[in-house]
Amino acid sequence: MKWTVMVTAPYMQPVIERFRPLFAEHQIELLVPPVEERFEEADLLQWVDQIDGVICGDDRFTERVLQAAPRLKVISKWGTGTDSIDKAACQRLGIAVRNTPNAFSEPVADSVLGYMLCFARRLPWMTQAMRQGIWHKIPGIALRECTLGVIGVGDVGKAVVRRARAFGMRLLGNDLVAMPEDFLTETGITMVTLEELLQQADFISINCDLNPTSQHLINETTLALVKPTAVMINTARGPVIDEPALIRALQEQRIAGAALDVFEDEPLPPDSPLRQLEQVMLAPHNANSSPQAWEHVHQNTIRNVLEVLEQSV
Repeated sequence: MKWTVMVTAPYMQPVIERFRPLFAEHQIELLVPPVEERFEEADLLQWVDQIDGVICGDDRFTERVLQAAPRLKVISKWGTGTDSIDKAACQRLGIAVRNTPNAFSEPVADSVLGYMLCFARRLPWMTQAMRQGIWHKIPGIALRECTLGVIGVGDVGKAVVRRARAFGMRLLGNDLVAMPEDFLTETGITMVTLEELLQQADFISINCDLNPTSQHLINETTLALVKPTAVMINTARGPVIDEPALIRALQEQRIAGAALDVFEDEPLPPDSPLRQLEQVMLAPHNANSSPQAWEHVHQNTIRNVLEVLEQSV
């Protein structure tokens, strides 16, 4: 075999046998080590000196890992976010970083709207009461009566905004990047400061990248601006929220609820207070779930690896 590629992406490992003939055709041997959620630095250091490429999930490719990988030519991220990869170190070492832009905008946006509908219409809580034999009409609210604030109006954020517009919601957005005029006209969204958004929104959807400007963007200070009736939804990256600060706000009823698909520590620790809070909806980093989107990412992730390795000959 000409090259060795390691596959650590948890979504791709279960279907990797389907793609083995394609890799063999390109003289690529596969390494598929057991992975629970992601590889940390110590895990990667056991393997990286043996590989020419990797198809990864949210593995921690630190500079130490990259320095220990003399053969590594390409890191192909399964998905879009590359915040777990030291891209500056990759550039210095000549390691290509590839991903699939706009991979999961549609299913993630669906998840955000699903969470909003659950909270607005109180669906999970009425189901729970009915199963307990309680006939109780919990008051709900129509989404058209609510304001949605979207933090990060990129591909996912725009998809969320377009869906929310169909429900007649008032729309606020916050982003470092100026929005195209046609999008502003199409959706009627008003771009505001983060402070204004937090003060006015009934639902706050976090859809920004994780970077130095967004790390713990939601913290004790910014949470103090949020209305006590508001709901926080995070389908982006866990560290955008200071989790202990959010937990305190929820416990003290300074915020009405939260829907969290991502966490600072994944998998979510068994002793996390979030598991005990009735006003919190939880999911295991699965807002991207979509057969069509997954297949597209499978194919594109492999294509990214093959292109870089073939060009390196």
